[in-house]
Amino acid sequence: MDKDKMAKKSLLALNWPLKISLIVILILAISLVIVGFFVNPILAFLEAIILAFILSIGIYAFISLIKQTTKYLDDLSFREDRGEQEALINIPLGMLLYSDNKEHTVQWINPKLQNYFGKKDIIGSPLTKADSQLEQLIKQDAEHQTNINLIKIGKSRFKATVQTDLRVIYLLDVTTYENIQKHYEEEKIAIGQIFLDNYDEVTQSMEDRDQSNLTNYVTNQLTDWAKSNSMFIKRVSEDQFIVIAYARSLAAVEQDNFAILDKIRRDTSKQNYPLTLSVGFAYGRSDLGELARDAQKNLDLALGRGGDQVVVKKADEKARFYGGNTNPMEKRTRVRARMISQALRDLFNQTADIYVMGHAQPDMDVLGACLGIHRIAQMNDKKCHIVVDRNNNHTDIERLLKLIDDDADLKADLISPAAAIEQANSDSMLIMVDTSKPSISMSTKLCQKLADHLVVIDHHRRGEEFPPNPLLVYIEPYASSACELITEMVEYQPQTRASLSKLEATAMLAGISVDTRSFTLRSGTRTFDAASYLRSVGADGTLVQNLLKENVDSYIQKSHLIDTITMITSEIALCAGQDDQVYDSVIAAQAADTLLSLNNIEAAFVITKRNDGKIAISARSLGKINVQVIMEEMGGGGHLSNAATQLAETTIADAKQQLIAIVQQKVENKSTKKTNDNS
Repeated sequence: MDKDKMAKKSLLALNWPLKISLIVILILAISLVIVGFFVNPILAFLEAIILAFILSIGIYAFISLIKQTTKYLDDLSFREDRGEQEALINIPLGMLLYSDNKEHTVQWINPKLQNYFGKKDIIGSPLTKADSQLEQLIKQDAEHQTNINLIKIGKSRFKATVQTDLRVIYLLDVTTYENIQKHYEEEKIAIGQIFLDNYDEVTQSMEDRDQSNLTNYVTNQLTDWAKSNSMFIKRVSEDQFIVIAYARSLAAVEQDNFAILDKIRRDTSKQNYPLTLSVGFAYGRSDLGELARDAQKNLDLALGRGGDQVVVKKADEKARFYGGNTNPMEKRTRVRARMISQALRDLFNQTADIYVMGHAQPDMDVLGACLGIHRIAQMNDKKCHIVVDRNNNHTDIERLLKLIDDDADLKADLISPAAAIEQANSDSMLIMVDTSKPSISMSTKLCQKLADHLVVIDHHRRGEEFPPNPLLVYIEPYASSACELITEMVEYQPQTRASLSKLEATAMLAGISVDTRSFTLRSGTRTFDAASYLRSVGADGTLVQNLLKENVDSYIQKSHLIDTITMITSEIALCAGQDDQVYDSVIAAQAADTLLSLNNIEAAFVITKRNDGKIAISARSLGKINVQVIMEEMGGGGHLSNAATQLAETTIADAKQQLIAIVQQKVENKSTKKTNDNS
């Protein structure tokens, strides 16, 4: 009705000029007739008749025009109203009106939206009963978070828009476009590199026929695996394959947790020739060259973490890890140790001065390794500075630092992180030991300053965080300690210079002893070889024991931690300190080691608060349970049997809850996998 009134007003507005024109003409004509009566009455009479005739025709035409215009407007208004009604009913856009009460009752929906709900009658029902996502949309809009969301109703996906002032929800069906997008993502190319970790070691003593059978078995298994997952695989060398796949195929094998690793390791072990695989997959780039380079980097990451695992990474996203549940095999040879030692000597020749440091809050392995590098530098006539923070160190480090202070030459080469940052220049080189993560190093700023002149020597599994362009990388995850690696390097240095002093050898032996729990964990034949060499150059076992002695306060703190023991499972123990008490990281690690000495405990976690306010978790295991992957999920890392993490802006209770949830999920997944394997 309002539209009709507006239309008629518009019509009247248009007719006013015509009416005025007719009135003006009529006045002029009457004036002429009146004047004509005074001049010629007969002529005036005739004019009056003609005027009346013309006036009748004009009025008739004017009335007809009004009627036609009114009819046109009525028809137009009817069609407009009908069009609006048809649009609401047939428009390819879902519409829902809801009330302003607390439950947001559904008042009306158009037939298009009703089709998606089928026979379900939602009019008069609360919005949450119709679909909880719709209610959430209104809440988000009220909180000014967003007013457009993608939601799913049945098998259809919608782009939802809320108009709160009219209490209307508009739902645009974007299922087709979503399917196109999904298909596009699934069809992206993924490139993988597969490497047989210990192929050379396994096959070097095999007969040709057995070697051929083993090679054929692995090739057939990988080919069948690739074929069943619609992937292309090609052997490019004796121990390496390249894989090309769609992203959907990669997702399928990820869902299966790359069971091919376990199958090949299990089957080859039965033949007494255990082979393990390392795999790197990359996807998410349009440039195949960059994709291939990313795949190689991911393979390097898998190998740096000890092998027998898969690293999958989409461009600009975090890496995902699979496998890595077995101890890395001892693949390092003395040839490699000699090559690394020679490469380090060559780098020394290109460097003016050297800085060496480990992770923050150093342990005996860090300081022992730093002393070892310091001696190697001296054997090559190079000045070396040991970067160490003298504050907040554990008692064993304080004891060692006091002994270093008694040695004038060693004391002169100790330097604080701040002084190192100020002194280092473009001709300096930084050697990072016992860690490959700049973020937890003694000085992150020094790592940044010497990022292009950096060497990494570590025995922990390599994590995703890693220096971008190191000059030399020596990571051996199977090794017991950084001191073990550096001891072997010392043996290949020029013998014209004095070798390790008694104090240096003792510190390095103490580092090995700490990381192996007195040679009871993670000790290989090379560990004992290194210890034997250190003893031969003067390492004092009694002094090692004195350095590692606990004081009474530390022992009491450790005992209090152990007293809080709870069992997450029948084999996994957990201890947690108090939020208002600060614990030394070494004490937490010692408590975790002590828990492993208890009967039936395969893994132990100790949660404490550090002096910097962060919550630290020390994780230890006897090898059956991989604590590294658990710590990685919480932002940390380490070894399969020795790992840790630090959490900021949280409490011990929250960290404990998060840890328990992750451990229980891992146990459940392992149980499910075992059930599937048995079936």
